[in-house]
Amino acid sequence: MSTLSAVYGIVARDLLRTVRQKGRLLGGIARPFMWLLLVGTGFNAIVRVGGGISYQEFVYPGIVVMAALFGAMLMAISTVYDREFGVLRLMLASPAGVPAVLTGRVLAAALVGLMQGAVVLAMAPLFLTVSPGRMVAAVGALALGSVVSSVLGLLVAARLRSVENFAGVINVVLFPLLFVSGALYPTTEMPPALRSLARINPVTYQVDLMRHALGQGAEFSAATDVFVLIPAAVVLFVAASLLFDPEQRFTGRRNRDRNQSA
Repeated sequence: MSTLSAVYGIVARDLLRTVRQKGRLLGGIARPFMWLLLVGTGFNAIVRVGGGISYQEFVYPGIVVMAALFGAMLMAISTVYDREFGVLRLMLASPAGVPAVLTGRVLAAALVGLMQGAVVLAMAPLFLTVSPGRMVAAVGALALGSVVSSVLGLLVAARLRSVENFAGVINVVLFPLLFVSGALYPTTEMPPALRSLARINPVTYQVDLMRHALGQGAEFSAATDVFVLIPAAVVLFVAASLLFDPEQRFTGRRNRDRNQSA
């Protein structure tokens, strides 16, 4: 029960802090619409996509995933902020410990990503024809993608100790994940090296699953997307747990410090 209470407390705290940061929240929602309306409209005039759809229709599933990706991954700044200002040490003093902190952070970030992606998804009838059943499937794809994105953000933040470092590193990670995913252009048209990177990029499978849900042509089967994303979330969570290592059990630094003090 103490673990569940700790997870609930972390989720509630992170969501409350996000709601209070209205500028950051509105910016996260406005960003995908700027891409969709400005970039999508402009590229409509010069880009031709197979399947008889406009570029704006093609890019729409990727923009939904982009909204969730940015929203979920940027939430990892909470972990860095708490570590920098000493709050994290207090959270880890609870009996629940590291698992509760990481689980709470993943859930909170996934909910923010889901919310931001859902706002863009709600505008689907303005850009393409979608049945209610496909909208339900898209929400499911968005939820799974948000969880994977939140764990990716946690992995990036796992070893960072200042907000400034996080701000610099996250952009270097976010944009390659987006650009090499098929969100903005088909991966089949990429050079072989980039196509190989796309195959190991979890965001590629988020975009592909969203295309399935919204009735667009996709590169993989929906089952393949799901069977890649679920294990990816587990593996990334384990990796983040090892790198997080607040007691530095795996780096051996604690033992070195102890030996030096002796």
